[in-house]
Amino acid sequence: MPQPLIVPSVLPANFARIGEEVELLCAAGVDRIQWDVMDGVFVPNLTFGPDVIAAARRHSTVEFEAHLMVVNPDELLGRYVDAGCELIIVHAETTPHLHRTLRRIRELGARSAVALNPHTPVQTVEGVLEELDMVLAMTVNPGFGGQAYIPAVERKVRALRELIDASGLPIEIEVDGGITDATIAGAARAGTDVFISGSWMYTYPGGKRAAVNLLRENATHARTEKP
Repeated sequence: MPQPLIVPSVLPANFARIGEEVELLCAAGVDRIQWDVMDGVFVPNLTFGPDVIAAARRHSTVEFEAHLMVVNPDELLGRYVDAGCELIIVHAETTPHLHRTLRRIRELGARSAVALNPHTPVQTVEGVLEELDMVLAMTVNPGFGGQAYIPAVERKVRALRELIDASGLPIEIEVDGGITDATIAGAARAGTDVFISGSWMYTYPGGKRAAVNLLRENATHARTEKP
């Protein structure tokens, strides 16, 4: 089994020093970096545009993923790929033609992913598995950092794990929201591959490298526990 991937959100970062923040995250041993792109419409917050991400790209030694929490994501796909994002995540709730949107991401040269809000059923992705590289199960309602983890989403992760394993396709499962050293175990046991951490990682007393190592250790241990 591949090791758990630990991916920080840059949402809690100091935006005035974003290049330096990216360098510090890479030095901490993260596997990718996630950019939470919010438009103030689909979610009640505004964050990064593609120009900010493009400016930070040269500071990174790991891949970028863009989590597009926006309406009409199709209009923006090319901009975020051009900015240097190797993985593009769109919300199933924002696009009426999900199959076409995911295929377009791959045509642009990036890997494709779909995010599901806590209330959105697993069945939403059954018809698009062949177009997917990853499914993100939101463990909070999107829009703000620092929210509490929703344990009930672990049932969704288990269902996604069964669906993906039965398909035989190499699709990752990611969780995002409220991931800490305590909550990561439940998500890992449910079948998660990739773990997003934001507020907890930035405030961990031992620093970011220690936080990354602790998250990875706890997820790895949880995977080996007997049910």
